This record gives sequence, structure tokens and C-alpha cells, in this order.
Amino acid sequence: MALAEPSFTLGVEEEYLLVERATRDLVSEPPPSMIEDCEALLEGQVSPEFLQSQIEVGTRVCDTLAEARADLTHLRRTVADVAGRHGFAPIAASTHPFGHWQVQKHTDKERYNVLERDMQVVARRLLTCGMHVHVGIETDELRIDILNQVAYFLPHLLVLSTSSPFWEGEDTGLKSYRLCVFNELPRTGLPERFVSHGEYQRTVDVMVRAGLLEDATKLWWDVRPSARFPTLEMRITDVCTRLDDALCCAALFRCLCRMLYRLRRENQRWRIYSRFLVDENRWRAQRYGFDEGLVDFGKGEIVPYGELLEEIIELVREDAEYFGCLAEVEHARTVFAHGTSAHRQLATYQLALEEGAEPEEALKAVVDLLIEETVSGL
Repeated sequence: MALAEPSFTLGVEEEYLLVERATRDLVSEPPPSMIEDCEALLEGQVSPEFLQSQIEVGTRVCDTLAEARADLTHLRRTVADVAGRHGFAPIAASTHPFGHWQVQKHTDKERYNVLERDMQVVARRLLTCGMHVHVGIETDELRIDILNQVAYFLPHLLVLSTSSPFWEGEDTGLKSYRLCVFNELPRTGLPERFVSHGEYQRTVDVMVRAGLLEDATKLWWDVRPSARFPTLEMRITDVCTRLDDALCCAALFRCLCRMLYRLRRENQRWRIYSRFLVDENRWRAQRYGFDEGLVDFGKGEIVPYGELLEEIIELVREDAEYFGCLAEVEHARTVFAHGTSAHRQLATYQLALEEGAEPEEALKAVVDLLIEETVSGL
């Protein structure tokens, strides 16, 4: 029997940090009216996050990258407009350059109250934001099969999104410090490998019966089968400061899913490497971004990211053309040539220091950059 082609619909969720324009510091307790105004204008596409200094938006189910672009543009602009009325601004960055988690307040919501009670300081430190990309794959078995294979490419996506080089006023030396914070939670990191959907469901059921979690929404892997939708949800990426970079990552993940589906349709599959090996690339992506290359496990050597990127673009070219998103996929070359948000943040900080600014003022210059880039081109 022929394998039914998934819809490969697309949905993108982004989390932003809210900052005061005057101080550039985090808004630890925004007025309830701000969220209420956003909810009234965005009709179910916006919600508070775990910390009150965060806000999350999500696109509708999109068939094309053009729809996703239009929706994300509207979401970013609306949040920025509403925040601006209060003297605030959203920044699409996975950590704040100098904000401190100790003074943040978590949202009074049952799910978040339980999270804070169960995880304690590990949850309270979650002053991080990410981007999640959902791709529609309606068949349970195919969703698990692609989950197993696509994990190989997750570090390659992370390096294109890095936006968290700072933590509490310190240059961490990492391009994505966010994952270091998030990794403190249980059930994070690369996904488990499952031989079938049945095995996946039985594993989740054991956890639920034991009272360890309410449902599969508490699995926080870098990619997971969504517990709410018939989608595969990619979660490894930092939130991208520039909208074009976000759409590039979303397009690449969607195309990789379809490429792996095509392989299965032709009775082929991507080679599955051990989690131990892929984890090494994950660490290199966290630490260096794309600056020092990733390991090509077939060759057994570190390869410059530019070479790996060209291979990926060729792998998914047919799929990018099928979806009409070749421009978004090839935008990865622009990201590689000019750097991610993390590169620009670090460059802004160093330039300010060289021009005589004190570290505190240099960090504020980074926030100014993030405010401007979050809404630039909208």
C-alpha cells in the first residue's frame, strides 16, 4: 500500500522577553491590561509564559511560508505596538543580556504553579525563550520514524538560530547559553529513539501511570511528537531576532521532514547515529554556533559548517521547490555569511566597550540592537 503523503502544514511559536525602553531591563510584572489587549487583538494566538517577563505567540496552521511570514509579521508588530503603549518593547532573544532570574515573577497559572512547585529553582531559572516549529505529519508511525531520523540535523538548525550569548551580564563564551539553562530540566535534550509509535505511547503511559507527568506535553525534548496536534514539533532552536532567520529555520525543518518522508517512500532512510555522537554536535552548536564546524560522522572529522550547509540545501532542494520556499531555505547562506543574533550581540558589545562605554552601558546597547531587529522589516 502506498504511503500517504502528510500535509506538512506549518506552525511557528515564538517566545519574547519584555523590556522597559527606559532602563532596557526586564519587565518583571507587566500590567494585566497589556496581556489582555494582546489577547483581544490576536484572538487566541498569544499567551503569557512561565515568567511574567515573557510572552508567547503562535501562528495559525499555515500551508505556505508566505502565510507564516504574514502571520508572524502581524504577531510581532501587534505585540510591539501594545507593549509600546506601556513604555515596553519585546525582544526576540533567548536570553536577556543582563537580566536576573532571581527577581522575576512566575505567572499565576495552575500549570506554571505546578511546574514551579515540582522543579523549584530549576524552573525559576528558566529566563529563556525559544522558537518551536510544528510540521503536520498525520500518520503516527511516520511521525515516530521521522522523529528518529531528523534528530541528526538538529544541531545544524540550532547554529542558524543562536541568540543567547549573555547570561546575567556575562559573556558566557557560548552562542546558545539558553540550552545550558533548559538542560537542567528533566526530559530535555535529544529525543529517545522508538521502534514504533506503540513503543512511544507505552513509554509515555508508564510515566503517566507512575504520576511522573500529566501527559506528553511534559516531554521537553529538542524535537517531539506534539501531544496536542498531529505534528512533529522542533524545539531546539533559539528564538531568532530577525524574522527572516526564523522563517529560514522553519523552512529548513519542514523540508528536512519531507526529505526523510521521500526516503521512506523509496524504501530508504537516513542513517541513524548514536545519541552520544549527535550530542557532540549539539554541544558544538551550543558552544561555537557555526564558527568551528560540526562533525560529519560519515567522514569521522570536523567539517566547516559552510560545506555542511551546502550539502543540506542540495538534500532538500526538491522539497524547497515543492513548497515554494527555496528563497527561505537559501537565506541560510546569508545567516552563515553575516552571522546570527549571537554574533551581532557580541559585536555590538565589543564595539561599545572599544568606544569607551562601561560594561553596563555596552549591554544596554545590545538590548537596543535587539529591540530594533525584533521589529525591523515588519
